[in-house]
Amino acid sequence: MKKECVAMLLAGGQGSRLYVLTENMAKPAVSFGGKFRIIDFPLSNCTNSGIDTVGVLTQYRPLELNSYIGNGQPWELDRLAGGVHILPPYQSADGATWYKGTANAIYQNIGFVDMYDPEYVAVLSGDHIYKMDYAAMLRRHKDCGADCTISVMEVPWHEAGRFGIMNVDERDFITEFEEKPKEPKSNLASMGIYIFTWRKLRRYLIEDEADPDSDNDFGKNVIPAMLRAGEKMAAYRFEGYWKDVGTLDSLWDANMDMLLPGSGLNLLDRSWPIFGRTPSCPPAFVGTNADVGNSVVAKGCRILGEVKNTVLSYNTTVGEGASVCYSVVMPGAVIESGARVEYAIVGENCHIGKDAAVGLPPECAEDPDKWGIAVLGPGSVVAKGEVVAAGTMRSKNHREVKA
Repeated sequence: MKKECVAMLLAGGQGSRLYVLTENMAKPAVSFGGKFRIIDFPLSNCTNSGIDTVGVLTQYRPLELNSYIGNGQPWELDRLAGGVHILPPYQSADGATWYKGTANAIYQNIGFVDMYDPEYVAVLSGDHIYKMDYAAMLRRHKDCGADCTISVMEVPWHEAGRFGIMNVDERDFITEFEEKPKEPKSNLASMGIYIFTWRKLRRYLIEDEADPDSDNDFGKNVIPAMLRAGEKMAAYRFEGYWKDVGTLDSLWDANMDMLLPGSGLNLLDRSWPIFGRTPSCPPAFVGTNADVGNSVVAKGCRILGEVKNTVLSYNTTVGEGASVCYSVVMPGAVIESGARVEYAIVGENCHIGKDAAVGLPPECAEDPDKWGIAVLGPGSVVAKGEVVAAGTMRSKNHREVKA
């Protein structure tokens, strides 16, 4: 069945900068916001934007992500014609290769895209937290007759050197692309979200694959090649909330943004819902002596202690006299009585024993330069009375290391 636009969602990244949180799962499968996972955001954007055919390209430790996506029912993507499809690397007559880069990942799935014979292809990332109407971006692409449209947003000038920067003319057509420039000419940063006219992209993917010196990457190779050839490249300005949660600090920041009025991250907006696969849980229980303020509390939580400025995921427990502040607690974690958790990310199914301490406020650090978020990987155990210092990571199978 022919589709106007097919989305290709790049979800195979290792997420190495999330360290212990992604030792056994792909980055898009990491828990976020109490009841979601990171991949819920681009999948929900597709549904809300009217895109009903999505290829999810997986690679690194995909088991949990594949299981989570399933048949796509939570995002209304369980369709006979279209729907969501998991696309791992596969073996062909020429042999088997991992996805070598973002462009190669799409190249290896040209056959999948061709099945739907689309006019346009949206290439999306699986590790960003944002709400975007891809239909509006597609209208911009069609209205100006572009071959490629790249979503951009203005960033502070002092941060522009960390991004791929788009230089544009007075009509917002892209004239130059600079990857992490030392002296940027613009502060329009690429968000890594593209819409291509498929027949044009298909040709460039084949040419890029034939180049033995290519990194097979959109930002490094395909986009510059299209610019050099004089293809029509348009910028689409995005002004909403967007955050790349590829680092521990940015993941913590994005969760805290849920608690900050005016941050732009509003998950209570019913006009643009974020869908997800949440297990069946009883209602949250808040005990007589509990003290909860400015926090997200998901279903299945049992709170007997103090929870302040914290995102508490489903099925977590905070014991009597325990205190959890400025932290992100992922599903199934248990924090026993008397324990203290501050400025921390607590992974799924962690167990923090009685009177243990994890993390520390920055103002209490002996050396502010060495302070950081404390991180417990999924399944980690902190013994009774044990201390996990600020800026320290601990995984289920390894000793503590500095972040």
